[in-house]
Amino acid sequence: MPEGSAKGTGADEAAGNAASWFIDRHGREGRGERIAFIDPWRRLTYAGLQAEAARFAASLAMAGIRREQRIALILRDSCAFPVAFWGALWAGIVPVPLNTLLPPPLLAALLADCRAGLVLVSAPLYPALALALAALAAPPLVVIVEEGADKAPAGLQSLADFLAGAAPAPMVAASPDEVAFWLYSSGSTSTPKGTKHVHASLRATYETYGRQVLGIAPDDLMFSAAKLFFAYGLGNAMTFPMAVGATTVLLPERPTPEQVFAVLSAHQPSIFGGVPTLYAAMLAHPGLTPGAGSPRLRRAISAGEPLPERIGREWRQRVGVDILDGIGSTEMLHIFLSNRPDDIRHGTTGRAVPGYDLKLLDEQDHELSGVAEGELLVRGASAADGYWNQRDKSRRTFAGEWTRTGDTYARDAEGYYHYRGRADDMMKVSGIWVSPFEVEAALVEHPAILEAAVVGHEDADGLIKPRAFVVLREGATASPDLVAALRTLVKERAGPWKYPRWIEIVPELPKTATGKIQRFKLRDLA
Repeated sequence: MPEGSAKGTGADEAAGNAASWFIDRHGREGRGERIAFIDPWRRLTYAGLQAEAARFAASLAMAGIRREQRIALILRDSCAFPVAFWGALWAGIVPVPLNTLLPPPLLAALLADCRAGLVLVSAPLYPALALALAALAAPPLVVIVEEGADKAPAGLQSLADFLAGAAPAPMVAASPDEVAFWLYSSGSTSTPKGTKHVHASLRATYETYGRQVLGIAPDDLMFSAAKLFFAYGLGNAMTFPMAVGATTVLLPERPTPEQVFAVLSAHQPSIFGGVPTLYAAMLAHPGLTPGAGSPRLRRAISAGEPLPERIGREWRQRVGVDILDGIGSTEMLHIFLSNRPDDIRHGTTGRAVPGYDLKLLDEQDHELSGVAEGELLVRGASAADGYWNQRDKSRRTFAGEWTRTGDTYARDAEGYYHYRGRADDMMKVSGIWVSPFEVEAALVEHPAILEAAVVGHEDADGLIKPRAFVVLREGATASPDLVAALRTLVKERAGPWKYPRWIEIVPELPKTATGKIQRFKLRDLA
């Protein structure tokens, strides 16, 4: 057993804990010295990850964090993320990764909702956290992850200090059905939902999509521009490579085309995970070359939002590999409907991933057969355990073995699925859910705005972005400065990726007799 390994808990006893299969197994089977993660500052082997996760688990106990309590991770993509995530699972404590782009008010709301006893935060992200903590009645313990030259602010504990003196803790035995971690999923209102996932769900996503569609192998090097804090990136950069003992390269910074090309060129990954918005930006960049900079690139995948047919075809022509477009969800943890390496149908989301069942329902919840269009439901082993403290929404979304996606799809005669939009007006922007209500709430905070409505609209690349229609208050005047101020306000209050790309000033909004905004009319108008 490698130095620093958990002792006193046998493999059989702890087998239900996901850390046993994803970390300990590699040491037992002789893969401990393989590189698991590479970030700009270090390389972490599987043996090193095992040792550091066990020490992090012990440090949580020393800090008074007990089993089944939550800790929040506000972390950039670096080796600290897998150490903290798996260290928490090792101890039977529930990690809750949070979106690093959240403005302080939303960050405070999620910290209060999950009742985190500890927050692990990357040093560059601490200023936003500090503003959020000021709004909490009982702020949690804060541990700062120093990255490169960044240091913990005076008076705060660094991760190195937090781990100091901790001997590796034994891995706790856990049921495969025990809640292991949460991910927050937006809904049809501005209130995010804490989505609870069990230990067995991680391996289930590998056995389905990771093994049978992605086909990841031990010699692959994975690079996911999609971040670890949400489900798609978590599977890409952690679950799938760790399932086979492969390596992941991590990018802490925002994945601009320049940053992504630099990683592809420097590390030569064989599998790349992106979102349609990024693929479109890369295609428009003069730096794009065959392989996108990596001659080893054999596979590219996409999810988070529908991939326009033009982007898929152009990427294949210019880069030399296909993009496997698919759809997943926070509730299902990863992709359950996808194109496959030997079955690419551009402009569709493909067919069911092996291990998942799909069905379409009409407005009366009757199942539709054959060629049809309706709400998509999915059944599979990776479904979440439910939402935290939102019983009504849990009962609506998780209908027995089936999970409602909220997406409308058309199924053609060959069984391929074509995306038709959201049933609840939600949209995905850069791979992240955006509720129109969040954007509208931010817009109407401006003193010049009386009413606002937001819909999704395709840009020149066929990607969905928010489009806003606003009604001015009496005496207010339209101007370019007002439009700029509204965009800034949305970025500050709702999130930087949620700002409306188009803002149209209208005399009134179309409404029903009961006063409900008729978004379908706005979509037609747009």
